[in-house]
Amino acid sequence: MDNLLEVRDLKTQFFTETGVVRAVDGVSMTLRRGEVLGVVGESGCGKSVTALSIMQLIDNPGRIVEGQVLFDDEDLLKVSDETMRSIRGNRISMIFQQPQSCLNPVFRIGQQLSEVLGIHQGMGREAGEKRAVELLEMVG
Repeated sequence: MDNLLEVRDLKTQFFTETGVVRAVDGVSMTLRRGEVLGVVGESGCGKSVTALSIMQLIDNPGRIVEGQVLFDDEDLLKVSDETMRSIRGNRISMIFQQPQSCLNPVFRIGQQLSEVLGIHQGMGREAGEKRAVELLEMVG
């Protein structure tokens, strides 16, 4: 199959003292290899919670209550924490809404990417910098 990511009927809820908040209520989407997908919507509509759910980063009182997240045909909602940690940052990542709060403006983006590649991929400085340039060229 040529699908890289398939999200099927994803539902994430937050169980609070005042009731249940349905933050993500039946989201489905497909991303094919080589495609770029932008998720847009009003503030508070569930974009970030959807992405955090895909990456298994929902904190209490939140919980994914239904759905499938297939990444390379593997259901991320069923993998172990250890497997998910190896996938996160290596094979799937998230650029947060306010990247200026995550990226240090003192250092070039390429330097920061190469540092992440060094940590997650075990690349040396030179190899990390080369790969960072390749990745940046891919996204324009």
